[in-house]
Formats: sequence, structure tokens, C-alpha cells
Amino acid sequence: MIEHLLQPLVCGRFMSDARYREGHLRVVNALPCRRVLGLHTPEMKQLARQLSRGGGEAVMPYGVHSCSNGTGIIRCFEQVPSATLSHEELMIWGFLINLEKCTPEQHFAMLTNYVPLLDNWAVCDAFCANAKWMAKADKEQLWSFLQPWFASEREFEVRFAIVASMCYLLCDGWVERVFARIEALRFDDIVSQYRTIKGKPKTAQEGSVQGASPYYVRMGVAWLLATALAKFPERTRSFVRDSQLPTDVIRLYVRKARESFRTRTVPAL
Repeated sequence: MIEHLLQPLVCGRFMSDARYREGHLRVVNALPCRRVLGLHTPEMKQLARQLSRGGGEAVMPYGVHSCSNGTGIIRCFEQVPSATLSHEELMIWGFLINLEKCTPEQHFAMLTNYVPLLDNWAVCDAFCANAKWMAKADKEQLWSFLQPWFASEREFEVRFAIVASMCYLLCDGWVERVFARIEALRFDDIVSQYRTIKGKPKTAQEGSVQGASPYYVRMGVAWLLATALAKFPERTRSFVRDSQLPTDVIRLYVRKARESFRTRTVPAL
């Protein structure tokens, strides 16, 4: 849709260096069906800011459509088949939503079209990390909005709720509610498009992980707990000791806690 705007920003090494390209693809770990053009996040954010302020041309199925601002670009994204969009286009769509100057209700309305399209950790987490408007939203309203995503059977809809909670709801008066919600997750009912394999994937973008399914939900919970440990060590340890979370999630949490500079010296259990 806006690939003509993205191509000039593709990293030169991604195009010319096979080893570098493979490393980039392995980090993103997009599903095989999702095209990855090879842009870096700073370039995508810069383009999103330009589109938000001044708009641009979107190539639609019926022809080229000129948009005057970011709102117009978002509306165009909503009208095209998601399968035709590249990884970078999904990223920019999320950045544009976060750049919109509107009410939380309007942001939530845009997310009802966007969240179901999340299909890898990078798009999900980049959106959540940059959704600074969520920090200003009423927490009860945000919490209510996240509940259907927590209850979803789709991996990245659940991860979206987890990471958004980690970013904006790990605070006094809310951390226990977040803990209770992640303990209520039904991991076995969540469907992932990624395959679990042993050993290194044969190709850089084959849609596989080396952990129990749904891997990115399990890792999201582990990341949330490691973040909570830095903010509320006693409450986090108490929750983990008494929780019924899967053993592998606890192991991932301990690993994340030991890897983080904020908690590497803090007992995880």
C-alpha cells in the first residue's frame, strides 16, 4: 500500500549482505507469509511522523489515493487485505495510530481493526511500547478494553493485552489485578501459527520457535513478571510462589530476571 515510500528506506546491508539479512529475519521471526522489506525502526518511526503530519499517496486496489494526514492513511490500511501488507507496513500502521491526536475512545476504536492483525512479537511490542496515550488513559477504561484480548484464543491478541498491561498497568492498585488475570490464562486454548521445533531453524523465516506453544504468550508473561520483579519484588515473588502458572513460564521468568540489569541481583523466587 505504501511500499513505494518504504523501498528507498530499506537498509542497504539487508539488500547486499546475505548474513546480515538472515540475522535481521531471525530477530523479527515473522511468519513465512509476511513479507519483510528490511527497514529499521527509526526509519519507520520517522516516516510515520511524516505521514501523520502531511499524509501521502496510498496505492489501493482501485488506484492511487491521496491522503492529507495520518488519519487518511489509517483508513486506507483498514480497507486493504491484511495479507497484502508487509511487516513494515503493519509497524507503521501501529505508529500512526499512536500518533493520532484523539480521545482514548477513538484510539480504542482504531485498535479493534488493528489488534487482530498482529502476527509477530515485533509488531505487537513496538506498538505497545509507543502507545504513550495509554499512560494518560483512565486505567479502568484501559483495563476493560484489554479484557476481550486477554480472553482471546489467538496468540498475539493475548500477547497484546499482556504487554500493554506490563507497560501501563504495573503500578500500585493494579499489579495484583494483572497477576490474577495472567494466572487465569488458559494456555492450552490459545492457538499459535508458529511451530515448535528442536534446534536451530533451517531457514531464517520458517515460522518456528523453540519452546512450548503458545511461545510468545508464555514469554510475554515471563517478561511481565520480570518487569514486576523490578518494581514490586516482594509482591512478585509471593505471587510466583503461590501461582499455578506452567512450570516452563516460571523458568522463562527466572531466566528473564537473571538477564535483566534491573533484576540480575534480585532473587526471583
